[in-house]
Amino acid sequence: MSTTAEHAGGIAGHIHPEPQGFIRRYVFSIDHKIIGIQYLITGFVFLVLAGLLAEIIRTQLLHANGGFVSNDVYNEVYSIHGSAMVWLVVIPIVTGAFGNIIMPLQIGARDVAFPWLNMLSFWIFPVAGLMLFSSFLMGAPVAGWTEYPPMSLLGGPGTSMWAAAIFLVGVSSTLTGINFVVTMFQMRAPGMTFTRMPLFCWAQLATAPLLMIATTALAAALAALFMERQFGVPFFDPTKGGSPIMWQHMFWFYSHPAVYIMVLPMFGAISEIIPTFARKPIFGYKMIAFSSMAIALAGFMVWAHHMFTSGLAPYLQLPFMILTFTIAIPTGVKFFSWVATLWGGKIHYTSSMMFALAFVALFTFGGLTGVFLAAVPFDLHVHGTYWIVGHFHYVLVGGSLTGIFASTYFWFPKFAGRMLNETLGKIHFWLFFIGVNMTFLPQHWLGSLGMPRRVPEYDPQFQTWNDVSSIGSYIMTLGILVFFVNVLVSMRNGKKAPPNPWGARTLEWQIPSPPHYYNFKHIPTVFGLPYDFSQPLPYKGLEEELTDSPVHAGAH
Repeated sequence: MSTTAEHAGGIAGHIHPEPQGFIRRYVFSIDHKIIGIQYLITGFVFLVLAGLLAEIIRTQLLHANGGFVSNDVYNEVYSIHGSAMVWLVVIPIVTGAFGNIIMPLQIGARDVAFPWLNMLSFWIFPVAGLMLFSSFLMGAPVAGWTEYPPMSLLGGPGTSMWAAAIFLVGVSSTLTGINFVVTMFQMRAPGMTFTRMPLFCWAQLATAPLLMIATTALAAALAALFMERQFGVPFFDPTKGGSPIMWQHMFWFYSHPAVYIMVLPMFGAISEIIPTFARKPIFGYKMIAFSSMAIALAGFMVWAHHMFTSGLAPYLQLPFMILTFTIAIPTGVKFFSWVATLWGGKIHYTSSMMFALAFVALFTFGGLTGVFLAAVPFDLHVHGTYWIVGHFHYVLVGGSLTGIFASTYFWFPKFAGRMLNETLGKIHFWLFFIGVNMTFLPQHWLGSLGMPRRVPEYDPQFQTWNDVSSIGSYIMTLGILVFFVNVLVSMRNGKKAPPNPWGARTLEWQIPSPPHYYNFKHIPTVFGLPYDFSQPLPYKGLEEELTDSPVHAGAH
């Protein structure tokens, strides 16, 4: 990377003066930190809405004969729940929120490469969310978050609204991916080579191409579904020469990489949190960094393992099975590196660290059940059962959502300038951790016994474990409620955060909390990795950062 980063990108990307007035400062902001906070708040609002839909599902399943809502409403609820959690909660928070807030600070940039495009990326997102939830007013989709034809061709008008909404989310994600790639290639501080870049940035760098490339396959599928529903173009209707299997190929070519879009940034966050609270250098820095890229590449090669029951030819099933086993290797590299980092460390059990350790445990379990599903004979047995529901939620709730909480407790002092309450944080942790396991572990047993997924009524022999699962979901929800109380109270009355409350070493912790508008008065020079706690900080040019004087355009 050229040492002219400050002149090539840093200034040009953020030459505009600090905005005045509430609207320009906090609504239509072009400051990456404010945009990240907007993503975070909006994502948490949609988490509440999608979580309420989840509780409707679990309340319905408290009784074998259902009865809480009608069967048609149940189908709409679980379809919107899954869609909202994937496209309105997890992906926007792990990329749009934490990527925007933290990544430019960690590479020593004053903003992202295209601030106005960043603002546009955000404002597409809440509009798409409103469109998705408004589909309830016109007959919401009923075929699940995957919306397989021919069922999605027969659904109400809300299915077309669903397709348009998810298409817009894809546009937002693609723009964000482009912005992040250019930022990390062009705006790193002098001396910030790729092999000195923090692991969270490596994770965002691996995720950005997935946002740019995989999303186009989904966009094409959604456009085709919309055109078939609205104009009768026969893409997927087999009675008119279309192929419903084509939808599955296009959908999963996006949606398996999307699993890594949802979890790779959290891999990066965990790689920042564990060494900070173990007070040890991260073990295997380069292997962790390169394994993120390997996961991103391999994620494009395994989509058809979701289609073993679709009639996929046996000679195609075998290579997809082997490739799915193989993708566990770079993931395992990260987990063994985290364990090696913890070994012999002086561990500080903050709320952030507890959620990070829970992430390691829960995602490992979700990954192991994924290895089971990679085997064609086992997948044929459990594919249509609650085993899939349990596995998927261990990956996305035990993984992505747990990582989001770990990241929030870790970085909240930096972007909010206040400390979260650690006592409430630990209450949140134990309620959430117990609730997750009570909710989703029994679903594997239900699936192995043959309980089908996506049903509002079921055989009474499955009721006991469904009751346990539902009670667990209420406990988990109570934990999330404690989290929101903690955030709201701390925003107003929390202890003011020092610049570096955790003693961390990446660049974002070397400037005030919250950061100045321009992030850095002078772009720092980097001459080493940020993970060796026994050495001085590997930065030059930070001497004036912690003074109280604001940074103005003249500081350039």
